[in-house]
Amino acid sequence: MGLIHVEMFTTLDLVGQAPGGPEEDPDGFPFGGWQAPLLDEVSGAQIAAAYQGTDALLLGRRTYDIFAAYWPHQEGGEDDDIAALFNRVPKYVASRGRPELSWAGSTLLGPDLAAAVREVRDRHEHVTVVGSLDLVQTLLRERLLDRLDLWVHPILLGVGKKLFDGGAVPANLELLEPPAAGATGTVFLRYGFRDGVPATGDMSAPDRGV
Repeated sequence: MGLIHVEMFTTLDLVGQAPGGPEEDPDGFPFGGWQAPLLDEVSGAQIAAAYQGTDALLLGRRTYDIFAAYWPHQEGGEDDDIAALFNRVPKYVASRGRPELSWAGSTLLGPDLAAAVREVRDRHEHVTVVGSLDLVQTLLRERLLDRLDLWVHPILLGVGKKLFDGGAVPANLELLEPPAAGATGTVFLRYGFRDGVPATGDMSAPDRGV
């Protein structure tokens, strides 16, 4: 069985909507493209390294459409390594409709999304999810995540779709490596999901912290 890794960009208040540009997800959201002013060399290198080993992409419909319009035309350019990877590996798409999937190597997942994702997980070693907030909610509810790479940017928006909107269930996580910050103040956090649910305790107990 392989692993499912989510790559997610959020603000400090965990808004993950439309980091890439104003047209990405404009529904009632005035801050599309909020990530661009905060990119730096450190976070760029972290993002490139996070995709190493990816042998399949798992994408929501909106993210798929954005990627399909962009990445097939980027090989040989500044982002050649990522473009070549994304164009080469299989792409699995979660959608309630019947979209035309024009990007080579794309497959529409069946209506039982959780079951379809489990099949993808069994078929590959390193399945990467990029963005795709609605899809991530399902993966959280079904406990189908193994790793969360989170870039937290030093801004507050107050509006927008959030990473844990309606999908989170009680879960234990562990920090897999020390946090890393870039020049703009963006912090990279890599978490792994563990078995079980969070424990509780009594802060007034005399042996707390022991």
